[in-house]
Amino acid sequence: MKDTYKTITKASKEVLFKDRNSKFFGYAFPIKNEEEANVHLEELKSKHHKARHWCYAWQTGKEEQDVYYRANDDGEPSNSAGMPIYGQIQSFEVTNVLIVVVRYFGGVKLGVGGLINAYKSTAQMALENSNIVERTIDEVFEVHFDYPEMNIVMRLIKENNLNIIEQKLELDCKIYLSVRKKEAEAIFDKFDSTYKVGIKKVE
Repeated sequence: MKDTYKTITKASKEVLFKDRNSKFFGYAFPIKNEEEANVHLEELKSKHHKARHWCYAWQTGKEEQDVYYRANDDGEPSNSAGMPIYGQIQSFEVTNVLIVVVRYFGGVKLGVGGLINAYKSTAQMALENSNIVERTIDEVFEVHFDYPEMNIVMRLIKENNLNIIEQKLELDCKIYLSVRKKEAEAIFDKFDSTYKVGIKKVE
């Protein structure tokens, strides 16, 4: 079971690709959803308000069944911009990422082949200038218990090197754990089989 994914940690530096007087500015951004992608797009449209095209592709989702993507040619010939950009997202195997290529037309038509190469190359440069990291796909569990069981629970957490993301220690105790997906079932069973300790998955 694959339980890792690749993404970028922060926005890339601006890159520039030129072909026959046309300029292509490339950017890569980490995103969690379509709303975040739209915010970055609007910012670039105001920054490059004299540009002719703002073509982009983005993808979200850490697992195959959750992947969602969009590619936009923004007035360029069909499939000459958005899909070549998306192709680089696939080639670098990254997700939760937006790539935008802003084009200033230089007066010479590049033809579909020239456009595909320009958008693909600019997207590639943007990703090459990004900090790509591999992360684990995690599940979150709520462990609930009373104070007398605190030592048992903390020992299990320490023995299994688990990551606590939140604690609520009130009348009863709740600890929220982040567990790597492929280890999740075994960890669940360990807590579930511990006397007076409850565990449930947090959706």
